[in-house]
Amino acid sequence: MRTTRRQFLSLAGSVTAAGTIPIVTLRPIDATPAMLNTAIRNVVGEAPIRTGKVKLDIPPLVENGNTVPMTVSVASPLTAADYVKSIHVFNEKNPQPNIGNFHLGPWSGRAQVSTRIRLADSQKVVAIARLSDDSFWQVAADVVVTLAACTEEVN
Repeated sequence: MRTTRRQFLSLAGSVTAAGTIPIVTLRPIDATPAMLNTAIRNVVGEAPIRTGKVKLDIPPLVENGNTVPMTVSVASPLTAADYVKSIHVFNEKNPQPNIGNFHLGPWSGRAQVSTRIRLADSQKVVAIARLSDDSFWQVAADVVVTLAACTEEVN
């Protein structure tokens, strides 16, 4: 069965029109401080979290939340008996509060991780280190974001 020119143009026009109609608009869920606390408790359980030993280098003011540089370092000798097991990074207002989990050991050479993250808005960023004695240490920093990320609509 041959396709006529009229049938072809009708089919092509409907495909083009369908491609310009937004099907679904997705928006991230609104994050809450309770979601941040839940995410932290999922990692540390009921263990107490102390302040200190962890340093978070992140700009206090960023122009664009799509790529925010960050470095977390922990004061640790990194010996077989005393080392950093993991570093966990959380944020307060992104739809996914657990930004990253980095697993280290005495072979790591340095208790430090560097990466770039996305921030949906001005918010608090928390870094938590788990040491080999299963103690948890944290630091928090407030970051002001002038152009938010993670809020684009999908059309």
